[in-house]
Amino acid sequence: MKVTFIEIDPDRLPLTLLLEADPSEQRIAAYLPGALGFAASEGDEIVGACVANLIGEQIVEIFNIAVAPGHQQRGIGSGLLRFVLESLAEKGVRRVELGTGSFGHQLTYYQRHGFRVDAVLKDHFLIHYPEPLIEHGIQHKDMLRLSLALEPSIPLRHSQ
Repeated sequence: MKVTFIEIDPDRLPLTLLLEADPSEQRIAAYLPGALGFAASEGDEIVGACVANLIGEQIVEIFNIAVAPGHQQRGIGSGLLRFVLESLAEKGVRRVELGTGSFGHQLTYYQRHGFRVDAVLKDHFLIHYPEPLIEHGIQHKDMLRLSLALEPSIPLRHSQ
């Protein structure tokens, strides 16, 4: 089935999907107001979601990007991220930032899309999450802050 990428009201993104990338309902609720929402859909089903918000002049932070477990490893996340970056560039955004763990598939995913490490926030996941975040048997402790400079004009691609 064809995957379509759209901009959507972030309140319409399924919480269960957002929880795939961020296990804290409190933190999700904090970054949704005023945010931009993006979705990957197959028919009527939203199978991918992204939430981004303006944090400075021409600077946006991606707070959440997730693909439903049954739809992963099909290029949907990469297609959604490309769509988000293209959409943000069209809106005049020149820099995109995000935070992720210091190891794991998320880090290599973002690096494959051109993001580079800017900073390390020591103990971020220990301080801001009440439950330990474990991946591959290792607890996330530090957050890496990544960024990507956007080109002024990127051709827009709507579907995969």
